[in-house]
Amino acid sequence: MRTEPTPSGPSVFIVDDDEKVRNCLSELFSSVKIPFHLFSSGRDFIKTYQKDQPGCIIVEMRLPGMSGFDLQQEMMARAFDIPVIFLTDHGDVDTSVRAMKAGAHDFIQKPFNEQLLLEAVEKAIARSIENSKTNAKYLETQKRLSLLSKREREVLDLIVVGEPNKKMAEKLGLSIKTIEFHRANIMKKVKAKSLVQLIIKTLLMERY
Repeated sequence: MRTEPTPSGPSVFIVDDDEKVRNCLSELFSSVKIPFHLFSSGRDFIKTYQKDQPGCIIVEMRLPGMSGFDLQQEMMARAFDIPVIFLTDHGDVDTSVRAMKAGAHDFIQKPFNEQLLLEAVEKAIARSIENSKTNAKYLETQKRLSLLSKREREVLDLIVVGEPNKKMAEKLGLSIKTIEFHRANIMKKVKAKSLVQLIIKTLLMERY
């Protein structure tokens, strides 16, 4: 593996068994100062990549051993949330369709147009950064909700379905004053500025 020494940030991960292609791509990304890492096999990438690193991966579809499509499947199994750009000189329509249906960001044939490839990479990196921000918000909300006590979680579940304080008090066998106390604690722990924001955060967590 060869790595372009750069500060932390989005990177392009290049996986191709052809050394000439790796060298060509390294020159291209060096010229536009985009950080990159080179791998000759999918297994090398899997062993090295750290989950949640932002950027994108450019991978040859017909790699020996673990193919590009196999690598994509392995990445999905490991929840590697990074856009995939397939770069290949094999015009396999069926494989291309399978890869795109599995979530590939783009599929570019060799010989490639450098400008088109750079545009695809820029879009993929932008998508990766946005995904990272979304994941960060999810993790923060998850952390906040984990601070709730069992009783506070019960109150929150009733808040989400729109139950008024009086109904909550009856269902949980508590006084209205105690319900109000729990609601205030929930808002503080979750860092919700309004009831609507609290409900939205909770519902978004349920979608993951």
